[in-house]
Amino acid sequence: MIGLYYKIWVDCITKGKQKPGNESKWPIISMICMSLSMAFNFLLFMTILERHILGNYFYKFDFPFLNSYINNVLSYLILFILPCVVVNYLLIFRNRRYKKLLKKYPYYNGKLFLAYFLMSMFLPILLMWGGIIYVYLRN
Repeated sequence: MIGLYYKIWVDCITKGKQKPGNESKWPIISMICMSLSMAFNFLLFMTILERHILGNYFYKFDFPFLNSYINNVLSYLILFILPCVVVNYLLIFRNRRYKKLLKKYPYYNGKLFLAYFLMSMFLPILLMWGGIIYVYLRN
């Protein structure tokens, strides 16, 4: 499983480095894209776990002194984005580990990363629409 994670990262980094004008920006762009994808996957996993398996919501963080929109954004950043950024930093960027990974894993011309990114972004939406259609047809 970790090998696939590294392959996706190598694909993302190599594709990012090849884009003109990204010579100095590729680390932050890669980190944003991968962390956002992972956060969507984490959110989907936690939603399924809390709603359908455990039946209660335990993974939440509230700022009662803020309005609901800002509270939700801050909560999402702290609970989903921040853990992904920390994991990605520790496994990829700390001590420039990506240099070793770039030598070890093949480049898939950006296709592996693109598939992962698109699946991460659209799977929750497709599942939501599938659930809506299922409930509508059932009634």
